[in-house]
Amino acid sequence: MNAAVINDKPVVLVSACALVDADGRVLIAQRPQGKSMAGLWEFPGGKVEPGETPEETVIRELREELGIETRAACLAPLTFASHAYDEFHLLMPLFVCRRFEGTPVPREGQRLKWVRPRDLRDYAMPPADLPLIPFLIDLL
Repeated sequence: MNAAVINDKPVVLVSACALVDADGRVLIAQRPQGKSMAGLWEFPGGKVEPGETPEETVIRELREELGIETRAACLAPLTFASHAYDEFHLLMPLFVCRRFEGTPVPREGQRLKWVRPRDLRDYAMPPADLPLIPFLIDLL
């Protein structure tokens, strides 16, 4: 099977999650130094590995990055981002999760913040994440 390509750029499939707490705030993580787009705030998630569904990716990434557990039944698809970066084209489904076990802790050197959806625009985010904000504002 050939990898997807758009305008001569490889398509990278990333899955992200808007974790929502009891107060209707969303968790964002600041990318640590040494990673691409360091210092920008993003929704937790990561690249979909071969053989993985986007839901499985979110579950794995939440466990690895934040030390929390959830299930596919607790993930509600909300919207997606499609964004052309210089080197690749990003396709990113965004799930909403209100039910998870444990307290999120930064396990990969990132900073975490719980933010009201209307305040998300106050944080520098990757270009692909910005169009997701209005959907969270409308939902929450």
